Amino acid sequence: MTDTPSAEGIAESARKASKGGLPPVHLWNPPFCGDLDMRIARDGTWFYLGTPIRRAGLVKLFSSILRKDGDDYFLVTPVEKVGITVEDAPFVAVDFTVTGTGEDQVLTFETHVGDHVAAGPEAPIRVVRDPESGEPSPYVLVRANLEALIDRKSFYRLVDIGTHHDVDGQSWFGLWSGGQFFPVIPSEELP
Repeated sequence: MTDTPSAEGIAESARKASKGGLPPVHLWNPPFCGDLDMRIARDGTWFYLGTPIRRAGLVKLFSSILRKDGDDYFLVTPVEKVGITVEDAPFVAVDFTVTGTGEDQVLTFETHVGDHVAAGPEAPIRVVRDPESGEPSPYVLVRANLEALIDRKSFYRLVDIGTHHDVDGQSWFGLWSGGQFFPVIPSEELP
C-alpha cells in the first residue's frame, strides 16, 4: 500500500482532472490509498487535520471529486482514492427558488459549494425523522449518491409552500417538484 496522500496532493490532482467542470469520478477506479484526516461536519464545514478549511475555492474543489461508495465517502482522482469522514450529508442546501405552481412547481436548490439541483424524479427530496424527538432532517439528492441536508431556514420556507396529497390512499403533507410529490409527514400527524 502506498503512503496516504496529502490534502495538497489531492487538490493538485483534482485541479488537473476537473478543467472547469465536474470530473467523471464515477468512471475512475484508482487504488485505495488509505484514509485522510478530513471531515465534513453536519453544518457543511470541511476540516483537515482538525482545522476548518477556510478557502471556499478549495472546499469547492474537494467537493467536485467526492464520491460515495456504499456507506463510505472518498476523494477520488484518476490515480488515487482516499477515505474521508462525513458526519451527515456532504452538502448543505442553503437556499432554493420556486418556479411554477402545484404539480408544475419546480424547486431548485443551491448548496453551500454552489451546486444547483432541481428536485424531481432524478433528484428526490426525502425527510428522515429522529425516532426519539420526531425532528425532521430533510435531504435532496445533488448528484450520484451525494445528498444535501436542507438547512432549517429553507425547510421552514418549504413547509410554507407545502400541500396535502393522497399517496396510496393516505393523505400526506409534502412538496411538488419536477412533476413528483415528495411526502414529508402524514397529514394526520400535523398539529
